[in-house]
Amino acid sequence: MIQRIQTIYLILASAISGGLIFVFSLWNTLKKQIFVLDLFFNELLLLKVIPFMFITSAVLSFVTIFLFKDRKLQFVLGRIIILINLFLLGLLIYVSLTLPGEASVSEKGIGMFLPILAILLVVLANKAIKKDEDLVKSVDRLR
Repeated sequence: MIQRIQTIYLILASAISGGLIFVFSLWNTLKKQIFVLDLFFNELLLLKVIPFMFITSAVLSFVTIFLFKDRKLQFVLGRIIILINLFLLGLLIYVSLTLPGEASVSEKGIGMFLPILAILLVVLANKAIKKDEDLVKSVDRLR
């Protein structure tokens, strides 16, 4: 249902987690910019997890839109998306602090902050879902 505000929030969260990873870089080296999809070809398993978490967050946000008939499940999936993005943010901070050659890699990209935007949008969506659930409960009480 596109007329609900939480749908808009979840579409934006899905677009941020799944679409903007192609636009914004995570960090810049002296040679090139490192994007999320460049981490697939890295030999470290820790760096290969980051793209999967971005994609998982985007897919879950998109799937949550279509669960509008089951608001409780939608709310729980919103919490799971928040946890995924919090873990992703922590992982990105850890990787940025432990990059080899940190003296030459001092410029971080805006892609490091994409999970924060996704968390904010999903929190707003969960707030609207909770508001809808409370409204339905109050109407059921009147019957």
